[in-house]
Amino acid sequence: MKKRVVKIGVMSKDKYRERTLAIARGEYVPKPGEPKIWFESMQSMAQVLSEDNQELLRIIAEKEPASMKELAQLTGRKNSNLSRTLKTMERAGVVELKKENREVRPVVKATGFRLEIGIRAHARDRTRTGTEPSSEGF
Repeated sequence: MKKRVVKIGVMSKDKYRERTLAIARGEYVPKPGEPKIWFESMQSMAQVLSEDNQELLRIIAEKEPASMKELAQLTGRKNSNLSRTLKTMERAGVVELKKENREVRPVVKATGFRLEIGIRAHARDRTRTGTEPSSEGF
């Protein structure tokens, strides 16, 4: 199993949208060390990277199943459950579902994760101090 560690970040949906638009307008260029995968909250990250899902990722990375049916056999999980879980993980950028010869083959995009979280001032803090929070790294 080839190890690939990906940096992940937590950013609100609004901040992520703001960041994406700034990138599209050419106003912001992501730095090389910035996270590649973003979650809108710690809760959403915890759901996608739960212990069960980490085990699922390990099995996919180690066994390299050729299809969802094979993965279901390896894990003992129902195909419908696997499909729902892997689609969520694909939206997060953790796995890729490759369509090959009428089959869907799950591929792990990361075997390890490094978390980056920025702490920002709340609106009431900005009002009290008269300062804006830094947009450094969004």
